[in-house]
Order: sequence, then structure tokens, then C-alpha cells
Amino acid sequence: MLHGGPGAHHDYLLPQYDLLATARRLRYYDQRGGGQSPVRRDVRVGWQEHVADLVALLDRWELQHATLLGYSWGGLLALLFGAEHPGRVARLALVAPAAASRKERDEFERRFAERSRDPRIITAREALQASGLRERDPEAHRHRLFELSVAPYFRDPATASRLTPFRITGHTQDAVWASLGDYDVTERLPAIGAPAIVLIGRHDPIPLTSAERVARALSAPLVILEQSGHAPHVEQTERFVAVLDAFLPRA
Repeated sequence: MLHGGPGAHHDYLLPQYDLLATARRLRYYDQRGGGQSPVRRDVRVGWQEHVADLVALLDRWELQHATLLGYSWGGLLALLFGAEHPGRVARLALVAPAAASRKERDEFERRFAERSRDPRIITAREALQASGLRERDPEAHRHRLFELSVAPYFRDPATASRLTPFRITGHTQDAVWASLGDYDVTERLPAIGAPAIVLIGRHDPIPLTSAERVARALSAPLVILEQSGHAPHVEQTERFVAVLDAFLPRA
């Protein structure tokens, strides 16, 4: 299980992803430079290091062929791993994968900024500022600030309250995107040759064209959840579980 970010941790995928642990084992880990895997600032945390870490973990777990389930940035990490080590991918499940190219990532950032100006989010921010919650309950105030910061990812901004809070290590995030440069992974994907599936919400700020190109390159079905944004596991939990449970292998 490859979490998003970069620079986040696996906890925010819970409890919904654990619903897939029926007759199968899920292996979570906090990627380098985030969560419980902190590193010094002089330690490299680019995409190549993330791929190498995954190789080392699979070797430690004695998994020559792995089913990779990647969410958001974790989906892109799964693709980068597969492009570098196609013989080690048994199956590939991508949920709301991060943009497959720099051009599409730039478009995502534009859309996210636009959504941040949604009147519902602006009104909620103003209400929080006027509420006095910061003085009365600093922890609740921080939680509400988090919800508003991630609200543009959701079809309905109010749904952000159901996402488990998380933190991003900014240095790691910046380093990973810088290491990718002017990237486009799609040309390398046909070589992976493993069964794959791509799952994305209709209202995801990441351009749908990115997921479509990835699905074509992998010869994989593209499943669009019509009532979801970037977090199908939160917004359409039952449909999310049903689609992936049918695709992922069982022990």
C-alpha cells in the first residue's frame, strides 16, 4: 500500500483502506521523509530513492512479485516503480493517481487554487476566524483548519471532515517533485505488462485526461466514481471497496 503526499504518512488512509483486508494482507509503510520515517535534510528524498526503498522492502518481505495499491502520489510511485522494475509487479491498482506529467500537474495546481476560492470554503474560513475557537480550543481549531485546507479535493467540501487528518513534510514534497523535472511517465508504462486498474473520482481536481492516458498505456479499465473527488475511499466508500475487492488477489 503506497500512500500519497509526497511527504505524508499512511494513517490518513485509515480506516477505509483496512476494509480491503478481507482474505488478504495489506502492508503499509511510511515513505522516506514523512510520518514515522523522518530523515535528515541532507538525505536525498527524490523519486529514485522512493523506488529504491520499495525494492528494499519487497526484498525484506521476500516478495519477488508484488501487488501494488497506490493512492494519489502513491499511484505515481507505483508507476515509477513498475517502469524501473516491470518484472516485479504482479498487479497494479491505482486510486486517484497523481498527474502523469508535469503539464497535467500544473493544471491540477491551477484547478486546486480555483477550488480554494469556492464561496462555501471562503464562508467557512471567515466563520472559523470569527468563532473564537482558536482561543477556546486550539486543537479543534487546528483540526478545522486542516479540513478547510483539503476541502478543494472533495466534490462536496463538507465531506473533508470525514478524512483522517495528516501532515505533509514540505521538504520531502518539494524534493520529490523537483526530482521528477519535466516528467511524463506514460511512454514507459506498456512495458509493465501486469493486470491493472485505475479508479478515479469524476470531480478530482487532477485532470481526468491524466488517468485516461495512464489506463490506455496500461491496457487497464478506468473506473470513474461519479460522486467523488480526490478521495473515493472517503466519498464513496462502498463503491471503492467493491471495485478493488473484485480486482485485488486474495490469500
